[in-house]
Amino acid sequence: MPKVWVARGLKKGVLTSRFPADRPTSAEIPESALPPSPTPGADWRAGRKECPTGAIRAEEERVDLGMCIYCRRCSSAGFSFGEGAGQESRALQAGAVADVARATRRAFRRSLHVMMIDVGSCNACNLEVLNLSNPYYDLTRLGITFTNSPKHADALIVVGALNRAMVDVLKRTYESMPEPKMVISVGACAISGGAFTGTEGFVSPVGEAVPVDVVVPGCPPTPIQVLEGLLLATGRMTKATRP
Repeated sequence: MPKVWVARGLKKGVLTSRFPADRPTSAEIPESALPPSPTPGADWRAGRKECPTGAIRAEEERVDLGMCIYCRRCSSAGFSFGEGAGQESRALQAGAVADVARATRRAFRRSLHVMMIDVGSCNACNLEVLNLSNPYYDLTRLGITFTNSPKHADALIVVGALNRAMVDVLKRTYESMPEPKMVISVGACAISGGAFTGTEGFVSPVGEAVPVDVVVPGCPPTPIQVLEGLLLATGRMTKATRP
């Protein structure tokens, strides 16, 4: 059996993503990972009624991607996805950098140690983030590695809807990190509460407990979208890319 796997490896070669040297492929950011965008005839009020999280702001005529869970119920009100989605919404999907100091970006440009903490997730975002360490995405080729200790972490990735039991844990983890440091909220649950907004266990968006520098919307976002957020935060990319 080992000979079979060796032969297969020699035949196929090393299969690793070409991102960020090349644009992400449609397999790396599939249509299901793209946010909704209104068509010219979209009915904002009808879309708001269909939206279970309140992501569609009818009065402002915009979609709050930090609240969107990509359920597609708004499609009946004239909102499109994939190739029909507006460029502005698609660009925002990859990673929005809130406020990362220039000195911090310089410090992390060549090397970044990342720790992930789950404050109440369904495990979907966890799996997508951890996929970055597999051979296809090979995070280490870009000088980015995972660590299990906050004392060794430059960046903290937070996933899940923050619950009461995890508030102090999150704050202590953040306080244990050395300066300079940054926090990345990954997924709708961490950014806004997502589908858990208004439930008994949900406390607040992560940004109300610790300072958040980067948000990566999605439910869940793909590994490439998480990586894109990290690269934007460290200044190694200047704008979001699309397939």
